[in-house]
Amino acid sequence: MWRYAPLLPVRDPKHIVSLGEGMTPLLKADRLGAMLGASDLWVKDEGINPTGSFKARGLSCAISMCVELGLSKVAIASAGNAGSALAAYAAAAGIEAHVFMPRDVPQSNYTECRAYGAHVTLIDGLISDCARIIAEHKEAEGWFDISTLKEPYRIEGKKTMGYEVAEQFGWKLPDAIFYPTGGGVGLIGMWKAFDELETLGWIIEARPKMIAVQAAGCQPVVRAFEQGESKSTFWEHAHTIAAGLRVPKPLGDALSLRAIRASGGTAIAVSDAELLDSSIQLATATGIFPAPEGGACVAALKKLLVNGFLKPDERIVIYNTGTGLKYLEAFSTRFPRTSRSEQDKLGGLITPR
Repeated sequence: MWRYAPLLPVRDPKHIVSLGEGMTPLLKADRLGAMLGASDLWVKDEGINPTGSFKARGLSCAISMCVELGLSKVAIASAGNAGSALAAYAAAAGIEAHVFMPRDVPQSNYTECRAYGAHVTLIDGLISDCARIIAEHKEAEGWFDISTLKEPYRIEGKKTMGYEVAEQFGWKLPDAIFYPTGGGVGLIGMWKAFDELETLGWIIEARPKMIAVQAAGCQPVVRAFEQGESKSTFWEHAHTIAAGLRVPKPLGDALSLRAIRASGGTAIAVSDAELLDSSIQLATATGIFPAPEGGACVAALKKLLVNGFLKPDERIVIYNTGTGLKYLEAFSTRFPRTSRSEQDKLGGLITPR
């Protein structure tokens, strides 16, 4: 992503902390599109980024700025992947990292953070509870709070997703972009990128319809959009297997809602069953093993094609924000291992010689 360094905040290139993030594949999904009735469907696969998610972009930029500004201790509230990315880039920079996560965070994220040497605290609660604890202790501990929209640099890294989709399509934007929306910074960042590209004169066409996708068990942005509100209210008893979507009160809700409405887009929620089934469908049809958040976008696309919000011939981009390898606990509910006796009954056991 540092091909766009002149449009990013780091002034001295020697301060850049990079693990090879960005310029992820934009893949035509012909088989999936044929199944859904979308003739020009694409998947932007962020799962191949370092630490397996789009969060690498924001944390590469933010940790680079910590190096440039001489910061030595950082803390983050994370539902999973942001914590992993912070831990990795802090390790690369030699910065002390403190990660606060809900106790039921995917095991992969907890393991990663510990392996990278971060100090990990598991909280009985949600990401909002993690953020509160950091706010209460950051002054005394000397932490720079690098949580979502608590600083200005992560969004700068994430906006490069907007630069890339424009560049990969020859500076012609798609008709619609589906984005899984937890904290919403990816969507906000892309909208910022489109503003900047228009100012530079690199794009002149209409903006994509920005479509925010949330889980039925945690849909504060969808509710606010449907009720015509400018910002969301706290979603009580938030629950979903898509950990990145379990954000009961996004800090960037007003900016997300503004971008959705300005683009003529929409906000839509899908159930856990729908997003998990659609994740498997995406994997089977494309060879991309998506995070459940990416699968949620497929489930949402089905609904918007059926109700006529999108036309079958529109150019549509789904952002898969992470790899499914981070969510094996969730996928194991669809693919439980059978016992040896069950395999015998199914004729699936090959007896070794």
